[in-house]
Amino acid sequence: MNTIRSIARPLALGLLGTAMAFSSVAAQAFQQPGKITAGSDMTFYPYEYMEGNKPAGFDIELLDGLAKVMGREAEHIDTRFPNLITGLQGGRFDITNSSMYITAERLKVIDMVPYLKSGEAIIALKGSDYQPKVPEDFCGHKIGSMGATSWLQQLQKLSEEYCVKNGKGAIQISEYGTDPQTTQALLARAVEAQITDAAVARGLIEKLGNRVQISSETLIYPVLNGFGVKKGNDEVKTALIEALDTYSKTPEYEALLKKYNFQAPTEAEIAELMPKP
Repeated sequence: MNTIRSIARPLALGLLGTAMAFSSVAAQAFQQPGKITAGSDMTFYPYEYMEGNKPAGFDIELLDGLAKVMGREAEHIDTRFPNLITGLQGGRFDITNSSMYITAERLKVIDMVPYLKSGEAIIALKGSDYQPKVPEDFCGHKIGSMGATSWLQQLQKLSEEYCVKNGKGAIQISEYGTDPQTTQALLARAVEAQITDAAVARGLIEKLGNRVQISSETLIYPVLNGFGVKKGNDEVKTALIEALDTYSKTPEYEALLKKYNFQAPTEAEIAELMPKP
C-alpha cells in the first residue's frame, strides 16, 4: 500500500516547477523566521490535545517531524475550531493543523494538503436502548456534535431530505464549542448520542469505556484530513508538500503511524475522496 509519500506527486504537479524546496523565497512566506506556526484546536484527542502544559497528539508530532525536515521549529497555537480558517486568512499562523476534513466548501476559501484518511463514528451511552448504527437512525433524536464540523451540513441535509420527508422526525442537532463538551452533554443525557471523528471516538472508549460505546459499525462519511494553507501562499504549500514527501520515507514516520494506529491515504483514496473546489 502506498503511504503519504504518494500525496506529493499528484499535488505537486504544476506547483513545484523548477523551484528549489525550502528556498529563500519560501522562507519569506512564513510568519516567523525559522518557524512554522500552526493553529490547532487542542481539545481533540488523539489528534491534538494538551498533556500537562505541552501540546501532544498525532498532528502535533507529525508537524514537529515535518518542521525538522524543513529546518524549522513548529510553533503550535491553541485556538477553537471555528476560528481556524479566519485565523489563517488573517495571518495569525502559517497553516491549520487540526485534523480538518477537506471539503469542497473549505477549498473555496483555503488550500488544503491531505495527509490522512478519516471519517466519523457514533458514540452512545453504554446500556442505553438507543444505539444508532448509521446517521439515518438519528431521525427524531437529539444528537450532539462539536460546532463547525463538516458533517453538520450532511446531517442537516439528511434531516430535511430523508427524515422529515419520510415522516421520521427531524434530527435535533445540538452544537458545542469542543468535543469534550459534547461528550459531557451525552453523559448528562442532554443529547442521546454523539457523532465525532472515528479516532476521537476510539480515544473516548479508552478513557470512558465503562460509560460509553461506539454504536456505529462502519466508517461514516469517509474523508481526507488536511493541513490548511492560505490561498496564494504557494511557498508554504510547496514546502509542506515537499516535507511530507521526505518525512514519509523515514522510520520516524512509520513509527508515528503505528503509535496511533493510523494509515496514510493511498493514491486511489486521494483521487476518490479529494473534492473539487
